[in-house]
Amino acid sequence: MLIGSVKRGLFVGLKTTWTLGKIIFPVTLLVAVLQYTPVLPWLMDAITPLMRLIGLPGNAAIPLVLGNFLNLYGAIGAILTLHFTVKEVFILAVMMSFSHNLLVETGVAVKTGVKVWVVLTVRLGLALLSAIVINLVWHGGGSTAHYGLIPEQTELAHGVLAILWQAVHKALLGILQLAMIVIPLMVVIQILKDLRWLAAFSKGMVRVTRSLGMKENTSTTMAAGLLFGLAYGAGVMIQAVKEDGVSQKDLTLAFIFLVACHAVVEDTLIFIPLGIPVLPLFLIRLGVAVVLTLIVGTIWRRSGFMKRKEANYEQ
Repeated sequence: MLIGSVKRGLFVGLKTTWTLGKIIFPVTLLVAVLQYTPVLPWLMDAITPLMRLIGLPGNAAIPLVLGNFLNLYGAIGAILTLHFTVKEVFILAVMMSFSHNLLVETGVAVKTGVKVWVVLTVRLGLALLSAIVINLVWHGGGSTAHYGLIPEQTELAHGVLAILWQAVHKALLGILQLAMIVIPLMVVIQILKDLRWLAAFSKGMVRVTRSLGMKENTSTTMAAGLLFGLAYGAGVMIQAVKEDGVSQKDLTLAFIFLVACHAVVEDTLIFIPLGIPVLPLFLIRLGVAVVLTLIVGTIWRRSGFMKRKEANYEQ
């Protein structure tokens, strides 16, 4: 059984790498080439004053836009072609860990019954607030970031062929680094699925959901979101909501937690190629998710707001 799980995981990992590579390769290629045209410098100059408010240069808008409207892999593909400091890359990573793939993941939340404005307010608000706080608190990280296998670019390429080769080289290395993370991760996830460890993990989540002010029947939804993410775990989460009879209050609290901290393994590990410390990234996401959920739950409990909402909802 284990061998079969490994084979299926390898297949899924290769398929996932191929799918995501089709995003990373053209994005990396395009951004790398645009650096040698007037388009990218013009765009960076136009938005630099706005980006400075959150401690980022103008060109940081490119991965932010790609991350929010496409996915994290497209954003990472863009980062690999641009020059940032360690602090700037860390700010980008924290922002995009809170706010990414908005179209798909917001659609998942709506499908389960969570309001659009709740998801967008929490995710975009956390992204902006985290950037401002990190920029004000962290006074280090001024050295140039080094992106794993991708060598530091010491001089500009000259000529069309040289520019294209440099862009293709960066794109291929970016995909290679992605494969080194995604394929083993998919193997582990497949083994967990086949061993039905999600059910066991869900039972272990019962105490967590209780401490966060939710009933026990929210545990499967929480487990699916934490392990597989809002997009990948969508089917499990939607089914769990239907079968377990999760209340509107608990569902909203669960998603407030998960929009801040979901797919904690994958969404943390994929930032490794960017050369940033991933443990602080994980702890920030987890800490913010716990604190925010407790605050919202406490406010609702004391105000009786959700009881009125649920009464109206049942009518």
